[in-house]
Amino acid sequence: MTAAVWRTSRFAVDLTKPVVMGIVNLTPDSFFDGGQLTSKQHAIDHCKRLLDEGADILDLGAESTRPGAESVALDDELRRLMPVLEAAVQLNCPVSVDTMKPDVMQAALAAGADIIN
Repeated sequence: MTAAVWRTSRFAVDLTKPVVMGIVNLTPDSFFDGGQLTSKQHAIDHCKRLLDEGADILDLGAESTRPGAESVALDDELRRLMPVLEAAVQLNCPVSVDTMKPDVMQAALAAGADIIN
């Protein structure tokens, strides 16, 4: 059997077994967690907790994708995302960034993100 491996910029993810992605919503209007991660430290603590509980990948999002959500200005999305991303890439796991903006994609990759979602 040929190994199924997904190579990110820093990691080789084994796809022969389930891979768990932990979601980190960095928005005040998240449909899932109600904006509980609005401080950098809360978000980083959440990242660590997700990894401790078995997540293989962290997925950071700083703009809500819930139905009816308003678009976030580029500067606001970067302000929410970058401090947490810079800490998350130090946690020795693949980090994904969920965004629709090319400028955020470029900044995330430059800061060490492995995946753009």
